[in-house]
Formats: sequence, C-alpha cells, structure tokens
Amino acid sequence: MELDLTADQEVFAQTTTKFLDDEASPTDLRALRHDPTGFSSAYWRQGAELGWTSLLVSEEDGGGSISGGGLTDLALVSHQFGRFAAPGPLLPTNVVAAALSHRGSPEQKADVLPGLLSGETVGAWCWAEPPPNDRLGKVAMTASVTDEGYVLNGRKGPVEAGAQADHLLVVAQSDGRPVQLLLPAGTPGVTVVAAQGLDLTRRYAEIHFEDVRVPRALLLGDASSVADDIEWQLQLANVIQMHEMVGAMEKAFEITMEWMFNRYSFGRPLASYQELKHRSADMKAWIEVGHGIADAATLHVQGRGDRAGEYTSAGKAYLGVYGVDVLQDCVQIHGGIGVTFDHDMHLYLRRVVVDSLLFGTVSDHRQRLTTLLETKEDANA
Repeated sequence: MELDLTADQEVFAQTTTKFLDDEASPTDLRALRHDPTGFSSAYWRQGAELGWTSLLVSEEDGGGSISGGGLTDLALVSHQFGRFAAPGPLLPTNVVAAALSHRGSPEQKADVLPGLLSGETVGAWCWAEPPPNDRLGKVAMTASVTDEGYVLNGRKGPVEAGAQADHLLVVAQSDGRPVQLLLPAGTPGVTVVAAQGLDLTRRYAEIHFEDVRVPRALLLGDASSVADDIEWQLQLANVIQMHEMVGAMEKAFEITMEWMFNRYSFGRPLASYQELKHRSADMKAWIEVGHGIADAATLHVQGRGDRAGEYTSAGKAYLGVYGVDVLQDCVQIHGGIGVTFDHDMHLYLRRVVVDSLLFGTVSDHRQRLTTLLETKEDANA
C-alpha cells in the first residue's frame, strides 16, 4: 500500500508479514493443495489473535482497529495475503463480521460475533449465484414470508469457505425486495456441494437451499437499509480483493526482476535486453496505478462516500485486466520454468485470476461504472 501509515500500522503490517512468512511459505501452500479445508484451525485462530477478524467490528461489539480506520488496516492484511498467496477465509469472515456489527441485533451479535472474532468459527457471505443468475447484483433466491419467518429456496455459488463456514449470511429476494438472513450452516434443507477451484488454498462451494425455514429473528437489518447494506458489503469485498491482487502483482514482479538480473542469455543478463526493459516498465507502471486506485477506493468506501461505488468498480475493472496481464508477463519472462508446478509463480497467478472473476467480472464492473456515471450525468443535466 502507498497510503501514509502510522507507526502502529507499520508494526501491525510487519507482524502480519512475519507471521505469514513463518506459516504460509510456498511449501506450506503446496502441502494444503488437497486439504479439504485449505487452512488449519490453529493458523486461523492465531491470525484472529493478530486482529485479522476484528478490524471492521466496533469496539462496543468486541472489535477495534489499529488507526481508527478499520478498512485501511484490513487492507494492510489483504495486501500481505496477496504477497504470500496466503490461506484463510479473510474476505468472507470480515464481510460477515462487519455486517453483523453494523446491523445485527444484540442477540445475533452475542451468538455469532465472539466465535468470528476469536477465529473459532467462520462466516460465509452467500451473495453470488451460479448461471444463469451470475451477473453482478442479480439475486434469484427467494425468501417467502411465513408466520414464523421465511422459507428459502435457491442456490448460491461460488461461496468462499461455504463448506467450512459455521454461519451463512444469505442474500435473497422477498416480495421483490432484498433481505439478508444469518443462519447456522447446519440448518435443515441446506446442502453444501464442494466446488473445484483454481486457487491452491481457497475453497469454494455451491450451496442449495430447499424449503429452508428461517425464524424472523435471524433477519439481519430491515427493509429500509438492506439494499444499501448489501452494496456496502460488496464494496468491502472488492476492496479486500483489490489489495490482495496488488500484493500478488507486486510479489510476482519482484521475483521476476530478480530472475531477469540473475539469468544470463548469450552472455548477458535478461534485464539488459531492450524488449524486456520495456515490458518491465509497463508492469511497474500498472502496479503503481493499481496501488493508487486500490488506496483511493479504500478511502472512499471507508468514509462511505458518494463515489465509493465508482472507485470500487473502476479499481476492480482495472486490476481485473492489468493484474492478470502482469502475472502472465511474469510467467512468460521465466520461460519454461515459469509454467511448472514447482515454481512459485503460479501461486500468485491463481490468486489474481480467481479474484478477478469474483464479486463482479471486468465486464460487470465496466457496465456498472458506466451506469453510475450516466445516472450522475442525467441528474446534473
């Protein structure tokens, strides 16, 4: 990140870096390739002790940030997650914890937040849906109103940590209006189907809801605010992803530059060739712009600014293109060794490619940004 950091934030970032350096080496990541969970419970609890799960939760609810700006602090963690391609449900747990702290009832907070904050339990945000309902913002799942509450029917996916989650925050449509329901993962009628994923340590699932009865007490928020809450949660998710993508781009570029100066071809280091100098300059520029746009989106979302949606979609659309381009260039510059499983480059490529497709594709965010700007122009006409 390129935001001005306080001394406390510097220490926080360094602590996270040291922990991940010890616990999330490339060897560790490869060992988790076939692990059904993708991370160890002890690892996640230690991360929670470092503050990974509490930054978007108010102090009154047991959380707290380093600087007073929780999203900025979380971006420091996310950036390191990208640099290490680190395991763990950082995004879904933080989105659920933030939503719960922001809109949860006292009973919901008391039941769920302590486990999320301690790392003992995991939350999953069931927002996205599989085709044909996989466009940004489209929700087909229904929540039919009953005397006792709601009945859920539909499918969600891909859901990060869907099979590992203890709590599911589900977005649905009820009488034409969005609702969010926070329910236990073991609720009758909920079926979790593990999905194949490109990332070595991230686990995704498709979750089926068939006549799932949910008490009214599990409703999160109210009808007047839920649409804005979902939009805010979507912005949070994309900001976390953006910093992760920039971190992975940065690390891959560093590895590639070291390779270019140490690898000789025809008696000269690769870094001396004009073509590779130009490619390196392009990649460096793309990374620096990525830093800037991710930081700008963070500040707008953290401040709940009117342009938060614009900055988020602009950033995600940009990084969805240039993040993948940087990683592909880094792989190509390494030649044949770059496409082997034993080389580390694919760890970062996998992370960036997956992040570029979730919570809105490049096309989705370009369309969304266009709509936002056209709406603003019409309002000012």
